[in-house]
Amino acid sequence: MPLVILCGFPCSGKTTRTDQLSKHVEENHKRTVNIISDHTLRVDRNAVYADSKQEKEVRGSLKSAVIRLMSRENVVILDSLNYIKGFRYELYCAVKSSQTPHCVIHCATSADQATTWNSQREEADRYSQEILDGLVMRFEAPESRNRWDSPLFTILPDDELPCEAICDAIFHRKAPPPNLSTVSQPLSETNFLHELDKITQEAVSILVNAQKTCVPGDQITIPAATEKVHLTRLVNASELQRIRRQFISYTKLHPIDDIRRLPNMFVQFFNNTIK
Repeated sequence: MPLVILCGFPCSGKTTRTDQLSKHVEENHKRTVNIISDHTLRVDRNAVYADSKQEKEVRGSLKSAVIRLMSRENVVILDSLNYIKGFRYELYCAVKSSQTPHCVIHCATSADQATTWNSQREEADRYSQEILDGLVMRFEAPESRNRWDSPLFTILPDDELPCEAICDAIFHRKAPPPNLSTVSQPLSETNFLHELDKITQEAVSILVNAQKTCVPGDQITIPAATEKVHLTRLVNASELQRIRRQFISYTKLHPIDDIRRLPNMFVQFFNNTIK
């Protein structure tokens, strides 16, 4: 169902607006709301936003989580910085592919106000001033004339959130029509399905065997994957096979050119699924 993209400076009120909209949708429209954020991915923001490689990986994880949760019934709210217009365009392409409406909410808080609110946070949840200043400098504000930023709701700190107008935009507008760049393409390699089956089955076998000696909190290495499985809880064989089938179904609809990326993609998918 619809995707709502929050964007703004760090500490600009995005999570507060997310909570307000989520409560309104659930109480007045009886829809389930799924919230995806840096917190749900357990991101150490000062570390991630100081490293462009880590930041890119986190954006990939956020996008994967959004795509996985899109459905006909649920509303997905992405509560993150989303400060790069190219990333918002990628999300728009995912929306087009899923044929569902979306909107963007820009929390237009000043840098000074964001700095003040940041200083009032608990130390563990606070951005360093260097990271905050850097993100403010790199922020690419949304523009309503861009189709990927439209419809756009720009909210000042003292504004009341126009919840019903937002709901009208995501529930009653037509979804953007898919085009050649977003329609699912044929599988990119003749051995794609074979490799997909082989890689995921091997990963599941490793996870089953590893859990005989592992405990929650351990990390497990999957062959050819640079990222590790974060075992937050034990997962039985039937659930592992279900996750594997979900990943295969998703990957068939979003084929890739380089099958070497599959191990990392499966690890990311698994880590997001068992949280």
